[in-house]
Amino acid sequence: YSLKQIFLLSKMTLEAIKFENGRLKLLDQLQLPFTTSYIDIETIQDGWEAINKMKVRGAPAIAISGVLTIAVELNKRSFDSIDQIKTFTHESLDYLVTSRPTAVNMADAAHKMKDFCLNLEKKTSDKNEYKKQLIEKMKSMLDEDVATNKSMGRFGAADILKRLEDNEKACILTHCNTGSLATGGYGTALGVIRSLMEMGKLEHCFCTETRPYNQGSRLTAYELVFEKIPSTLICDSMVGLLLARKKISAIVVGADRVVANGDTANKIGTYQLAILAKYHNVPFYVAVPSTTIDLSKKDGSEIVIEERPSKEMTHVNNVRIVAEGINCWNPCFDVTPADLITGGLVTEFGVFKPDELESKIKKILKI
Repeated sequence: YSLKQIFLLSKMTLEAIKFENGRLKLLDQLQLPFTTSYIDIETIQDGWEAINKMKVRGAPAIAISGVLTIAVELNKRSFDSIDQIKTFTHESLDYLVTSRPTAVNMADAAHKMKDFCLNLEKKTSDKNEYKKQLIEKMKSMLDEDVATNKSMGRFGAADILKRLEDNEKACILTHCNTGSLATGGYGTALGVIRSLMEMGKLEHCFCTETRPYNQGSRLTAYELVFEKIPSTLICDSMVGLLLARKKISAIVVGADRVVANGDTANKIGTYQLAILAKYHNVPFYVAVPSTTIDLSKKDGSEIVIEERPSKEMTHVNNVRIVAEGINCWNPCFDVTPADLITGGLVTEFGVFKPDELESKIKKILKI
């Protein structure tokens, strides 16, 4: 292989989602970092199970994968009418939303795709043209997500740099996985870190292992090594000492849902990081595309917290690591109160304080 071919082949390992010629392949992230293998998604049930079992994860990637799962079925099926296409699409969207209820992006994508279906019906009465345009809309989500992430990265990096001395470089701590593997590409919180790196303004990145599913050690570390970003892995329980001993410029995390007052649901462990950040006067940022903002809920008490199987705590690679008979509590997310998000909410439109998020987003999106 030429150097260019080797680069392109290696870059494929960071693609969580591949959609070509009507076929969908999802990177099985449960096998990383040791095995890079893709799952063929051929039915709605395949997509639901891949999302539910966390073979694909990350709020943006969940939404894109869910919608493209429907595109696969639409490609294969024949329909007698536009009504049949619309009904199938709506029912499939509703079902896929149930795969991971805390992550709002799938529900947001379902709402937008339903609106698109209704508006498209006004523009064409040809069922084949209707199906074609619907599939094209679904495919466009990948490119749109990358553009959104890059915009967030620029805004977030610029805001962090404003807090530093002129020639100072940033040292960032992040939690869970928010990079190419969690999105259509580039990343949300990891996109901010990538932007700092591209600007020559990143000193170092620390990432937590993110128990119990180890998305930080399995996935974020994998991406950081691949991108040659100077980085260090720490256990979740080491954050307090890290903030006390090292000069950390900011903590940047992603989100699965942000509600109207700025309260944020994210991977379990985020809440305690925010508390530690406030105690140590470290700015705490949440990188969140507008698709993850849920203005229908007024505060974090309305967010449903998904609970996962106890086996995720008791086993690693199917090997039991704890005594049999112990009870387990395994919430997948926690809610960080808005007043702990001291750096701000990084969106594709800019960085906002939690108490201004609702008014700013409503104005920008005209809602």
